[in-house]
Amino acid sequence: MNPLLTETPQCVNDQGSWCYQVYQVTHNEWLSASAGWLVATPVKILLILIVAFLIRLVLRKIIDRVTEIPSGNNRRMPALLRPLRERAPDLLGPTVIERRRQRAKTIGSVLKSLTSFIVYGLAFIQVLGELGINLGPIIASAGIVGVALGFGAQNLVKDFLSGMFMMIEDQYGVGDVVDVGEASGTVEAVGLRITTLRDLKGTVWYVRNGEVLRVGNSSQGFANAVVDVPLSYTADVERALHVLATIANAAVASEPLSADVLEPPEVLGVESVTPEGITMRLMVKVRPGKQWSVQRALRARVMSGLEEAGFEPPLGRFLA
Repeated sequence: MNPLLTETPQCVNDQGSWCYQVYQVTHNEWLSASAGWLVATPVKILLILIVAFLIRLVLRKIIDRVTEIPSGNNRRMPALLRPLRERAPDLLGPTVIERRRQRAKTIGSVLKSLTSFIVYGLAFIQVLGELGINLGPIIASAGIVGVALGFGAQNLVKDFLSGMFMMIEDQYGVGDVVDVGEASGTVEAVGLRITTLRDLKGTVWYVRNGEVLRVGNSSQGFANAVVDVPLSYTADVERALHVLATIANAAVASEPLSADVLEPPEVLGVESVTPEGITMRLMVKVRPGKQWSVQRALRARVMSGLEEAGFEPPLGRFLA
């Protein structure tokens, strides 16, 4: 028998140690000498995990609180979005609520993931330290693996970073009409990796955020409704400008156009001269997203008004 196992360990004389406590209960020299590993270390590891879990739980509750829209007051912004700029147009109405909720939820999910990674990562390091494992080689290996994953998943990281900045800057959101290059349409969903668009034909486009190099948003601030009016070469241009301005002002002053028009219409004059005839241009500032409906309604009013005033469209328009 190994004599070391039969000798009473010196630590049993230290009344404040785990060795003393275990020896008083078991009177076993081996258990007493190993009390640090068998009792103290597991207890410390358990406490580390419990504290990490509680910290993560509290932080996630705080994130949920600041990303939620207050109940009973849907017009209020989530606390997380108040310091950030919002470009949502008022005409979206109830869609603004969904836009804010989705934006806050996406940013909140990122914060939750970062919180879990940091808290549990620190807890893992503390646990390894309690087990007496040298962290140097592990950290070095993790760094090498991180670099390899970074190169392998650089497109994924690019998509996530681009989506995060889009959310923070509110470049576009649910309900906006945007042009992202390869696709254009109404935004239905904005995620950290994918933006979902639906075009005029009803086709749904899934666009990777990292591939969006430029965004044209037709739903921010204001828009211009531009109407081009074709006339024949024999038309009196000065009289046509006067009649066009009269018709346009009367049209935007009545319903339903008056609700969407922000400023009086502006007749820009002759836009182009082609073999078919002369093209006059009319422009009016309207609420964002309403330029297309205003253009269609205004074009119908203008064409019928000019016809009543005796102006004829170019002959080439009908021959074509």
